[in-house]
Amino acid sequence: MDAQTLTYLFVFLTFGLYIGIAIWSRAGSTNEFYVAGGGVHPIANGMATAADWMSAASFISMAGIIAFMGYDGTVYLMGWTGGYVILALLLAPYLRKFGEFTVPDFIGTRYYSTTARIVAVVCLIAISFTYIAGQMRGVGIVFSQFLDIPIMWGVVVGMAIVFMYAVLGGMKGITYTQVAQYCVLIFAYLVPAIFISIMITGVPVPQLGLGATVTDGSGLTVLDKLDQTLAELGFAAYTQGQKSTVDVFAITMALMIGTAGLPHVIVRFFTVPKVSDARKSAGYALLFIALLYTTAPAVGAFARLNFVDTVHNTAYTDVAAWFKSWEDIGLIGWRDKNQDGKIQYHPGAPFVGKPQYGDQRRGDGSRDVINPPTDTANEVYVDRDIMVLANPEIAALPAWVIALVAAGGLAAALSTAAGLLLVISTSVSHDLIKKTFSRGLSDKKELLYARISAATAIVIAGYFGIFPFGFVAQVVAFAFGLAAASLFPAILLGIFDKRTNTLGAVTGMIVGLAFTLYYIVYFKFIAPELNTAEHWWLGISPEGIGMIGALLNLSIAMILSRLSKPVPEAVLKLVENIRIPAGVEHPHDH
Repeated sequence: MDAQTLTYLFVFLTFGLYIGIAIWSRAGSTNEFYVAGGGVHPIANGMATAADWMSAASFISMAGIIAFMGYDGTVYLMGWTGGYVILALLLAPYLRKFGEFTVPDFIGTRYYSTTARIVAVVCLIAISFTYIAGQMRGVGIVFSQFLDIPIMWGVVVGMAIVFMYAVLGGMKGITYTQVAQYCVLIFAYLVPAIFISIMITGVPVPQLGLGATVTDGSGLTVLDKLDQTLAELGFAAYTQGQKSTVDVFAITMALMIGTAGLPHVIVRFFTVPKVSDARKSAGYALLFIALLYTTAPAVGAFARLNFVDTVHNTAYTDVAAWFKSWEDIGLIGWRDKNQDGKIQYHPGAPFVGKPQYGDQRRGDGSRDVINPPTDTANEVYVDRDIMVLANPEIAALPAWVIALVAAGGLAAALSTAAGLLLVISTSVSHDLIKKTFSRGLSDKKELLYARISAATAIVIAGYFGIFPFGFVAQVVAFAFGLAAASLFPAILLGIFDKRTNTLGAVTGMIVGLAFTLYYIVYFKFIAPELNTAEHWWLGISPEGIGMIGALLNLSIAMILSRLSKPVPEAVLKLVENIRIPAGVEHPHDH
């Protein structure tokens, strides 16, 4: 069978599995819809957390970023992995012991305020919609290429699938669906990586292959070969960083603490029976996540090396079919500047008015003939989000591997999208409607509102997927920055600083979110021409500004709390109780 037929088969089978699981585990109560009844085994929860965690950004975009940014791309690896450790060790067990469904629930109760709860919901929705935009974009890219439909319709199909198992099954359906999705995505990521590692180095372990000698007789290691190849084309060395130290630090910190404030991951720790199970599932999830994250640098390096070897100085008439298929949907572009019929890949902008390719707002697939710039020899535009998906085709791997990667990319994007949609719907139905505006709401009515909220959120997320405002991992990085600047400080102080009160927490969240959101919007939409290091505040890019937002939030919250009314005694006892492990006697009991 050819790759197209196999892709249809693999995607159909995996989607059938996901929908079947959703129907089998259909939520019948709000407890099952929100936290799967609290009875998920730690290993299953670890797999589900890993799938929830490893979104389209991890599967599709992260290795693509590393492929093109080289050393600088490792900030995503360090930030996301380190952040998960902070979340698992510093926050998750305490939030689990608190025992409520949602992050706004914790903030509303800890800061004894409906206003705090509403602000937390606003922060959560801003974060979740920014994050989910990246996932739907990933879904659209995968469907568009492998099912041969426009990106817009790819997003629509993805919306329909997520609707089926998120709206029907709630957290119960999503959890067991995500276990299946983890198995699909990790298999789909590792198999081509192993294949390509053997082809390039003869070493079957990609993590070791990255440092191994290339089998072309040059005697060079993979990284040395890549450095040499890119230098010959005029690029900076792959292992040489271009970002300033302060920006690398800021992005890493924003991703780390943003991770720890991500609502759809935090809620995972409410789905297990005991606090000890929350710790165990965090450990299992870290192990499952590490399988992909330690492989990504190798995948990125192999993809860039294969891309250059396949594309540069190749006659367009002789280029492999994969190039033209990605070109057809606008994610690769070529313009023959010197009229020699060969593809020239060098640094610099390939087209005036770029992106002429890849800008899906145009929708009609037309390509205007615009005079190319004369200051650069580069003739190629390539969307970094395609590198993992195109990698098996570039390396000419078997058709079944290409189909497997398509199924894996969809599993990664859909698993996270479902988790985010559930968080949005829970916040609206539970925190806004039941806990704020309609306190006497019945369980049945609340479940109905949760499903309506999820359906509405899917439509909005689909719109952002069709009209994206950045590549997948970049959009996701903005979501982490917003989480870092808004929810993380409020959660951290709520657990570890008994003196933080309503005024401090609410003001801190509003200032942190507003500052970070404005900075991102200004440089991405209002003045994109100024989005360069010399115009950034303190030399920090929009991807890293969440760190400054978090520091503003923390300092404002702590200062205002100490200048205003003290925290009520009942809340102080609540905070003390959260900190004491289950089964240990409270010192006040004596």
